[in-house]
Amino acid sequence: MKKNRQILVIDDDAVTRKLICHNLEKEGYTVFDADSSKNGLKIIKKENIDLVFCDVMMDDMDGFEFCGLVRQDERYQALPFVFITAKTSNEDKIKALNLGADDFISKPVNIQDLLLKTNSILKRVEIYRVYGIRKKFEETFAEKPFQILLVDDDPIILKILSVTFIGAGYECLIANNAQEGFALARMHNPDLILSDYMMPEVDGFSFRKMLLEDNRLSQIPFIFLTANDQDNVIMESFDLDIKDFISKTTNPRLVAAKVGNVLKTIRKERQNTLLELQEAADSISMEVVPKNTPSFDGFEIIHWHVPFKGMPGGDFIDYIELDEDNLVVILGDVMGKKWGAWFFTFSFIGYLRSAIRVVLKEQKVFSAKEVLKKVNESIYDDAKISEIFTTVSLIIVNRRTKQVQYSGAGDLGLLYYDEDSKHVMPYQSEGMLLGARQDGDYDTITMSLKHHDSMFVLTDGIIESRNKNGEQYGMERLVLSIEESAALPNQFDYVKEKFLEFTGGIFDDDVSMIAIRCN
Repeated sequence: MKKNRQILVIDDDAVTRKLICHNLEKEGYTVFDADSSKNGLKIIKKENIDLVFCDVMMDDMDGFEFCGLVRQDERYQALPFVFITAKTSNEDKIKALNLGADDFISKPVNIQDLLLKTNSILKRVEIYRVYGIRKKFEETFAEKPFQILLVDDDPIILKILSVTFIGAGYECLIANNAQEGFALARMHNPDLILSDYMMPEVDGFSFRKMLLEDNRLSQIPFIFLTANDQDNVIMESFDLDIKDFISKTTNPRLVAAKVGNVLKTIRKERQNTLLELQEAADSISMEVVPKNTPSFDGFEIIHWHVPFKGMPGGDFIDYIELDEDNLVVILGDVMGKKWGAWFFTFSFIGYLRSAIRVVLKEQKVFSAKEVLKKVNESIYDDAKISEIFTTVSLIIVNRRTKQVQYSGAGDLGLLYYDEDSKHVMPYQSEGMLLGARQDGDYDTITMSLKHHDSMFVLTDGIIESRNKNGEQYGMERLVLSIEESAALPNQFDYVKEKFLEFTGGIFDDDVSMIAIRCN
């Protein structure tokens, strides 16, 4: 991915600029640099830039003004911007975010922070290309009637056809001339435009050319409605990407039928597009929930995950092997539902993995709370991600000592089944939601597992799911099912089946659960 990513660094301080460029190039990115806003703008317009690092204080134009200038162009409204600045007041941050900035890097530049933010933001961009397009399709077209724009200077034609289209179940916008039609098209972005050919001042040809010059409107299917049926006019019309050419003498019901055929084709194309986007989302290399659990001597590890209504959501699971003896098990839940939450899970997984690598370098002894502390620091400093809160249960399992460390961030806690007492003991970490506060007060709870002891962590979709009578499953039922099944070889299957039996397989949110059993 990095070889295909192009980053622009704008800073009038040559030392800072070269430092950033050098470290980004070492990571495999293609890097462009500029010493002024003017030169930076030239590069943006010439190259296919994926991310901009921009100094705030520059002589020709400050970074805030430059970001606003770039954002005025529709082509660059989603281009990620990260400010490099010594200005860290809340007023400066609010001003930057209102301009559409994505994050901040403080001077002097911390290279670890720089690379972490670069990786996270580019992952967000990658997912947004799938998520953003799909969300737009869903919101715009799902369960909505098609909208047709009629443009004609004949009020009788407008009346007859509008009544016919409304009767066929379509929404109908009407305009008496090309100028009105263009304004309505920009305002409503209709599904199809049906326009008269012969109109005063601006004729149908000119109207169509106006639409083709607008990137957003040029793709709307266009049909000419006219009394002029000369061959040369028809041929010239098709040169302007006209879907059809309907005579004004055609029966209104037949006009509606022809329009309906075009709209059916549009619907089919959109359905195919949604399927392709779903496949693209499913095939993205970094999965939020692994297909398989790791093999770890001395322990049986099982997870179960069902997304809400079959759509990708905010729950994520990850397993990271620290060394031959230690395994990190992670269960998280990003606030929100479906695609909106799923979009952010990739950034959080990236932060978790990066933080764990940092802790491994800095710490001689593995510590669950130190991992969460580092993750929280990274998230809190991220201007975008810090607005989205996440719960995390983090467990470090040592296969040699059978010792387990648990730390949580606003999660439901850990349920520990003790084979000696035959009861479940709940453990609750005091840690805050990730991103909620700069100091999350994370702690580590340490346990030593014995033969047939087991542990469960889960997201709130489990306990908050209801049966047909509206009763929540709750923690008590879950604890009871764990205790009842402790002697069974397939304890996890029993716990899962009890939950499915209660809910009927209908859930109110993503449901995720991980079980770890000592063999």
